[in-house]
Amino acid sequence: MSLDRSYDADMTEQANANDKSLHDRVMHVVDMIRPAVQMDGGDLELVDVTDEGVVQIRFHGACVGCPSSTMTLQMGIERNLLEHVPEVTAVVAVP
Repeated sequence: MSLDRSYDADMTEQANANDKSLHDRVMHVVDMIRPAVQMDGGDLELVDVTDEGVVQIRFHGACVGCPSSTMTLQMGIERNLLEHVPEVTAVVAVP
């Protein structure tokens, strides 16, 4: 799966908006990533953002049990969230 970086400028601008909560900024980035995941038959859900900045993601559809979901989590979702929402400290998948 390829997470296109052409949306970087918009994602950064939206994710860093001062008038949005941390949850809203994380949700915006997740929503920008979601179409790439859906193209592969899966989906993802933002479960929670802890006070420590840990983002909890739940995979759905084809992503459940897929060996590539770990790569998607680390190289796609986590990389983008860490880059665009500075308060994020980690991203974990939850059942």
